[in-house]
Amino acid sequence: MAKRSKPGGSDLGGRGVMQQIQQLQEQMLKAQEALAEEQVTGSAGGGAVKIVATGDQRIISVSIDPGLIEDGDKELIEDLFLTASNQALEESRKAGRR
Repeated sequence: MAKRSKPGGSDLGGRGVMQQIQQLQEQMLKAQEALAEEQVTGSAGGGAVKIVATGDQRIISVSIDPGLIEDGDKELIEDLFLTASNQALEESRKAGRR
């Protein structure tokens, strides 16, 4: 004969598990929202290029020193942009692990 849970007791096979799952989903959603609000910065060339990203890895800002543009070294600007972008995304990944 199957054993039934007592009224008011722990029902691990039913509602109790579903409530735990729902609580975990709510906690995960709150953590994702908080991460999306966090901002990290990557920079290269002594700060000549700065990239700001969110904790959910969206680049939201790019800043390039006007002096760098005046020099006109396209390859240097591209390299600094890539370096700063990768650094910002790495910082974003680290923020997600905290």
